[in-house]
Amino acid sequence: MLKAMGLDELDDAALMSRIAVGDRMAFRTLVERLHGGAVRLATRVLSDQAEAEDAVQTALVKLWTHAGRFEGEKGSPTGWFRRIVVNACLDRRRTIRVLAPLDQVAETPSGEPDPHEAAVGAEQAARVNAAVARLNPRQRAAIALFYGDGATMAEIADTLDTTAKAVEGLLARARVELAQMLPEGRRG
Repeated sequence: MLKAMGLDELDDAALMSRIAVGDRMAFRTLVERLHGGAVRLATRVLSDQAEAEDAVQTALVKLWTHAGRFEGEKGSPTGWFRRIVVNACLDRRRTIRVLAPLDQVAETPSGEPDPHEAAVGAEQAARVNAAVARLNPRQRAAIALFYGDGATMAEIADTLDTTAKAVEGLLARARVELAQMLPEGRRG
């Protein structure tokens, strides 16, 4: 159905223009493109799948209702939406009292490790995830964007509404805190 309308061939900025005037199919097309990455980012920031999905839903409502505010000359729709997602996560994070550790996603490549390597890797991932969960929300968001999404300093700065220099500081402080929480990682 989308192919017949040609929406899947439009770039994100063109879809945003159509969403701004109430085009539901353009919204659906953009959501299909952005949803998976948004949920992964929100899960890394919030350390809870259900809370992440709720934050993404909040962000999607804002995408729909505030599409007319998008200014293409200031950045991409993906970056703009990423910022909405992070802000929704930070808002939810302020209300969350108890943090659950990140669910481990078992994605094994075709050359699966032996069971011992898998157990060691899972244990290490659980320790890292628990340590990341103890970081303050802005540090966690910066870590998730930099290491999880591969975002640049400028993109992270835009998402967190700060400067690239401040992002460098957030990442540096996060690395120091993680090194203190995970001292055995330095010996490797």
